[in-house]
Amino acid sequence: MYDLAPLLDPAKNPITYAIPFFLLSLILEAIALTRPEEGIAAGERPRTGYMMRDFWTSISMGLGSLVWLTVFKIATFFVYQWVFLNVAPFHLDTSAWWYWPAVLIALDLAFYCTHRFVHRANIGWAAHQSHHSSVYMNFGTALRQKWNPWFDFVFFLPIPLLGFAPWTAYAAFSISLIYQFCTHTELIDKLPRPIELVFNTPSHHRVHHGSDPEYLDKNYAGMLIIWDRMFGTFQAEIRRPTYGLTVPVETYNPIKLEYGAFARIAGQVRHARTWRERWGYVFGPPGWTPEVSPGRGATTPASVDTEVAPWRRGFER
Repeated sequence: MYDLAPLLDPAKNPITYAIPFFLLSLILEAIALTRPEEGIAAGERPRTGYMMRDFWTSISMGLGSLVWLTVFKIATFFVYQWVFLNVAPFHLDTSAWWYWPAVLIALDLAFYCTHRFVHRANIGWAAHQSHHSSVYMNFGTALRQKWNPWFDFVFFLPIPLLGFAPWTAYAAFSISLIYQFCTHTELIDKLPRPIELVFNTPSHHRVHHGSDPEYLDKNYAGMLIIWDRMFGTFQAEIRRPTYGLTVPVETYNPIKLEYGAFARIAGQVRHARTWRERWGYVFGPPGWTPEVSPGRGATTPASVDTEVAPWRRGFER
């Protein structure tokens, strides 16, 4: 009933079998991007390529996220399993032909919701902004994952409540992560229109990582872009984005990247004059101040020369 062993068994985690694919993709992409300006039309911004210090920061953050994701699984499994066994009005048949497509779709909608939340609430953005902190768009950036996945708990709770076995939700989440890895690249241009209409693609996800005004807070999709089209957050790729955040941060330190924004919020709350201000600093949109409400705050994109100044973004927007 509450056996954690299968959940923590690497042999039963789809990501285990994707590791060789990840490594091969990183190597081939790095080779292909040794001259990122090749194949770029005149006047178009070149591809960002790779920068080793930035890449190793992403690797460090990816390894750290594996630890925290394991902690998250252990911390949430018992709650999800209890909800599934004692609250869910029915249990769906995991052997049915439609089950796995259904749980993947349910997981993807939950991911869209939590992803939108962490972009629109300061406390969520503090956890998620580390993933957006690189000015490079490559498979290495896909590994730059957050160490604070706690907000996901609430948004994924309806999945066991709807009768999906929790272990299948964790498996679906792993499949989603593998899929999303493939969207972090500049080497793949727009795909055939039917694919672009339904699925999250590298083109759509490049928009999501852009700090240009027209690209901010767009394309939250994990696997299916239909959620963005349905809920008004879709933006097509018009031109190559400027990647990263909108306020400079001059560090490659994973600890500062993961927790610096939390320290900033704590300082703002400590010096707030009213409870309304405290609420705004925690749950208001990124960049919220008492004088800038309920707007976006700092949203002006910084111009970046990735060869000279590899870090031109910060903890706000």
